[in-house]
Formats: sequence, structure tokens, C-alpha cells
Amino acid sequence: MIHVSGITKQYGNRILYQNGTFQINPGEKIGLVGPNGAGKTTIFRVITGEEGVDSGSISKPEKFKVGYFSQNIEEMAGKSIIEEVISAVGNIPQMQNRLQLLEAQLCEPLNDDEMAKVLEEYGHLQSEFERLGGYEIESRASEILTGLGFPPEEHQRKTESYSGGWKMRIALAKILALQPDVLLMDEPTNHLDLESIVWLEQWLVGFPGSILMTSHDRDFMNRLVSKIVEVANKQITVYSGNYDFYEKERSIRLEQLIASAKRQEEMLAKEEEFIARFAARASHAAQVQSRVKKIEKIDRIEIPSEEKVVKFDWPVPPRGGDEVLKIENLGKTWITPEGNEKLVFRNANALVKRLDRVAVVGVNGAGKSTLLKIVTGQTEATDGKYNIGASIEVGYFSQNSLEVLNPNLTIIEELQNTVPHSTLGYIRNLLGALKFSGDEVEKKISILSGGEKSRVVLATILSRPINFLVLDEPTNHLDIVSREVLLQAIKTFPGTVMIVSHDRHFLREITTKVFELDKNKLNVIDGTWDYYQEVKAKR
Repeated sequence: MIHVSGITKQYGNRILYQNGTFQINPGEKIGLVGPNGAGKTTIFRVITGEEGVDSGSISKPEKFKVGYFSQNIEEMAGKSIIEEVISAVGNIPQMQNRLQLLEAQLCEPLNDDEMAKVLEEYGHLQSEFERLGGYEIESRASEILTGLGFPPEEHQRKTESYSGGWKMRIALAKILALQPDVLLMDEPTNHLDLESIVWLEQWLVGFPGSILMTSHDRDFMNRLVSKIVEVANKQITVYSGNYDFYEKERSIRLEQLIASAKRQEEMLAKEEEFIARFAARASHAAQVQSRVKKIEKIDRIEIPSEEKVVKFDWPVPPRGGDEVLKIENLGKTWITPEGNEKLVFRNANALVKRLDRVAVVGVNGAGKSTLLKIVTGQTEATDGKYNIGASIEVGYFSQNSLEVLNPNLTIIEELQNTVPHSTLGYIRNLLGALKFSGDEVEKKISILSGGEKSRVVLATILSRPINFLVLDEPTNHLDIVSREVLLQAIKTFPGTVMIVSHDRHFLREITTKVFELDKNKLNVIDGTWDYYQEVKAKR
């Protein structure tokens, strides 16, 4: 159990939280939420002891094992990925070697003192080896790596051969293999595909220890946590329930707070009116003084500033034909760096109709992004053809789109370049809908985070009168609030959508058709996301 009692933390004049208290009980799974910059990551660092607090205390039992997964990963080189994961647990290989050496010594003739010494070391070492799970660590590490998207044939590959996103998965595997008493996880679903997210979710459901985590994935949070710790408005507030419960309860508490503030305001107004009215009368001096003291002692109710919700109005797009995209016998084969052919898919046939919301799904490497690149003209098909319908204007978002932003421009300048004939008011309103308000629009592109850049690119796409949105992982790096903004925009979009996303809540809310890439084939399922899940479960 971890007790966080009455903590205050500030940087310079900026207060993150005052007198914050919560606890992590054995086996509890807790969601840590709050706006960017509120101090969520600092909570993790305070619990691990990487940072101190200005007042208050953090207590945890002795020999309590804490595993912390953060977005900052250490250098990895020289080991295979399975060796890297095993190394997180302790000196397992060295302990194995020492145990074998001691076993060999026990087979040799030894005097009583030597035998006692070897047996003592052997017993102690074997006990520690068992405590660390040394006998099953390799199979456990292999299971975790496979679940996170590394097939068994890759487990001996060197860590340095993987990109940053895949190294994040290795870092996550190390923390899971550690089997700590409490898991601290800062955005564990970042860089994971849908299959890996589902696997991780199931693994964490069965994890016997405690969990404190942040996540931008609403479904992931809802399925796992039974308590929410909110860091916002310089306070730490605890809610009993999952994320959906937290949202509703927070709204109810805010309404109650506003009502209390109104009652207090009315009471204070009456008291101040009495004081002003009778301040000059000697006969009422005692009463006036009493009421002045009463007012001074009252803690004024503060209403936390809520983010302003700006309604987004779509530019009116051309009507477009009823057949938006027709795919006929489409196939794609990549040539690997070694000169070999790699089949992605073949004989794909599908039709996208006006106002369809198509979810493109499949395991990592199945060809989801490749299909989107073909139909948007970013790469050529190897076989077959596709046809974009009459009067169809395509807006395409991918992670590579972030690279086309000009780092020397401000956010508002980037938008003005995209839609030069639009008014400043329209551009500001669009940016406001995507959570860029006030002076934020003057920030340089070069200093933006990945999530902020994603929102700028989405703004450049949404600002044009398009009628076919093709989106490849638009929710990556976006927090839950930003995802909700995009979700509402897509729900009201007067055109057609084709999307790859790992966010199940997002897909469940919009999907009317599923294109599933599986074993080099394209399967078309007409129906909602939940219907697709039913079809998949019956296979």
C-alpha cells in the first residue's frame, strides 16, 4: 500500500497541487487523469522518489517493488530483445551460472566446513533465484514480447535494430516481466496496435498487483480501473469508479459547486449590504463588526475555470457521387531491402459509398496504411485498380503529414497559408475547436508536441471543403478530450470517412462498415464496430 498524504508541489511560483491526498491499496487499479501540464507525470516521479515534495509525505512498505513505465526510455544496445527483458528482473543469467558452478562443487569431495559454506550460498542463491521467478522468466518474457507484437522468431534480434516506437514496447515488456507490487504506467498504449492493446488489457486484468496509470484510450481505462485520481486546478481529487463514471460524477460535483457558490454569493451580498447600510450608525457597530469578522473567516468557493468548448462548423463541401471509392482486384507487393518480394494483399474488392464511415483494421503489418496510401495516390498498386468517384475531394491525414508542417511558421500562419482566402475569425474559430485558444495560436510549429502537431495538421485538412476524409491514426498523441473533439467533428462531417485507429471507443461511435485485412485478403463487413466484433468472435 502507498499513502500519499497532504502533498504540496510547486516549481518556482507555479503550484501544481496543494495538500493532495490519496492512496493505492493492494490490487487496486487506478486511472490518473488531468489536463496537460497539471502534474500527472510528477506524481509518478514523486512516488518513485525521483522528485521530492515541498510538504506532505509518501509512505510505502519496505522491500516494496515499484515498476515505472515512462515515455523516456533508456538506451538499448548489445542484447537480444529477450535478454533485454530478462535483464530487468535481476542478474538472472549470472545467478544461473553461479548455481551451476555451485552444483558442480557439491559433486566434488569437500570437507565439512567447505560443504557447509557451499550449501549455505547455494540455498541463499536458489531462494533468491526462485523469488525472482528465475525458472520461468524466459517463458514469461517470451509470452509478454509475443503479446506486445514481437513474433517468437524475432526474440533473438538485437534491440538496436528496432525503431523508437518498438523500443517503447520493449521497455514496457521489461516492466511487465518485473512483476512489481505496483505498476506505474504513463501512457502504456502509445505505440501499440489494437491487438497489442487488447492483449495488454487482458494481461493487466489478471495482474495481481496495484496499478496507477495515465491513458488516452477511454475503453482501456474503462475496462481496467475502478478508481480515478484527478490532478487539476491545484488539487488532487479522488473518484470511485471508471472513466465514464468520473466524467459524470465530475459534472455533477461541478453543478453542485456552482450552486453552492451562487448561494454563498447571495449570502455575502446580503451581509455586505447590511454592513454598508449600518456602518455609520453607532447603535449597530457591534453587529457590523460581527458581520465583518464573519465574512473575513469565510472560505470563498472558487469555480475551476472550464475549457471553453468551441463549436466547429464544416466548410460546405461539393455534393460528390454516391460511389466514393471503388476497389477492383487490388494488390500490393513490396520489395524488401534484401530484394525479396513481400505480399501485402491481393484480389481486394470493395465499394465505399457516400456517408460511409469505414474502419480499416488488421494486425500490425497487415497493410492498413498501405491501402490508404494507394487510394490517396501516395503509392502505386502492384495489381488491379481503384477509382475515386465524381466530384470527390480527398483530405488525407497520416503520421508523415506532421513532417510537411513548416517549423518556422506559427500555428495561425500555417493555417493562413492553407486557406489564404479565409477570414482570421474563421481560422481562430477552427483552431479554438481544436483546443488552440488565445495566444497559443502564435506558438511556433518547431516547439509543438506530437499531439499539438497532429491537431494543426487536422486543422489544415478540416479547413478545406473536402467530402472524403482518409485518416491514418489521427488519434495518436491526442488526449481523451482532443479525441472527443475530433470524434464529434467526424460525427457531423457531411461526407465520407475511411479511418485506421487503435481507439475502440472512437471506432465504436462512428463505424458503419469494416475493411479487415487478414492473411493477405480484404474482408468487407457491412455493419457497426460491435457487429464486426460479433462476426469475429464466431469465426
